[in-house]
Amino acid sequence: MALTRRSFLAGALAAPALGVLAGCAGTVVQPGDLSRLRLMVPASPGGGWDTTARTLQRVIQSSGVARNVQVFNVEGAGGTIGLGQLAREDDDALLMMMGLVMVGAVDTNESTTRLTDVTPIAQLIAETELIVVPAESPHDDLADFVAAWAADPRGTPIAGGSAGGTDQILAGLLAQAAGIDPREVNYIPYSGGGESLSALLGNQVAAGISGTADYGEQVTSGRLKGLAVSTAERSDQVPDVPTIIESGWDVEVTNWRGLMARPGMSDAARQDLIELVQQAHDTEEWAEALELNGWLDTFQTGDEYGDFLADEEVRVRAVLAEIGLIE
Repeated sequence: MALTRRSFLAGALAAPALGVLAGCAGTVVQPGDLSRLRLMVPASPGGGWDTTARTLQRVIQSSGVARNVQVFNVEGAGGTIGLGQLAREDDDALLMMMGLVMVGAVDTNESTTRLTDVTPIAQLIAETELIVVPAESPHDDLADFVAAWAADPRGTPIAGGSAGGTDQILAGLLAQAAGIDPREVNYIPYSGGGESLSALLGNQVAAGISGTADYGEQVTSGRLKGLAVSTAERSDQVPDVPTIIESGWDVEVTNWRGLMARPGMSDAARQDLIELVQQAHDTEEWAEALELNGWLDTFQTGDEYGDFLADEEVRVRAVLAEIGLIE
């Protein structure tokens, strides 16, 4: 039976300091005890998943939703190493941060563990993607850039994050919409927004795609030119940059992030985790974090989130096949 807010908080604040440590694998002290929660980030510290997880950690603890939340990192292979570890866990008080990047990474890394092997809990947020060019670029809008890109796809290198991730998915979708063969796109993957930013500022690439958190400040300062954002509405972080749809192509992508739990958990244990995340989402602290980080509130839970994941898997696999990253 799902915990009410009153009974959950009472248990969280009064739970005895016995049993396994938060950082250790294994079952929790008692069934339904979420006073100690672990939150896995299947990527290196400092990235988008890590930032979202540590923000959620602060909100859960500062608002009293849970007493102790430990964030730990399991790096590698677009998150699929962490996904495989989650599939072997038996701890009901463990959540894993993930997102659109992992949907593609499962196929591009030929992961033996798939998203259907673990338990969907909630989608939390989404970020706007931003297409930019160096300040010295001759292209001032997306239409002008796409025309040059179509004329010479191979000679127009585009920087972005990991292969098969959100940035490359957006590049592939825009290429399709513009009549460019996605297999001809010269996509240059970098391990993070900082490295691709350096390539842009050094005029080593023709354009870049990343989240507004990575490029937005450079656009507002004039060090980069923003051509388009990937959401249906303009971003408050770069309000003068039009959407891709405004620019003439029916393409919309958000870099969403969500939470998964171990396989085989009971319906009651799953509902307890959903309620915990719901309570954190409903706090003023979380609303402030959304505004501060420029995140979109795309909250959904349980089966609704599971259906969304299934649709995303179909969409992403189709794009990756078009790009030539998978067969």
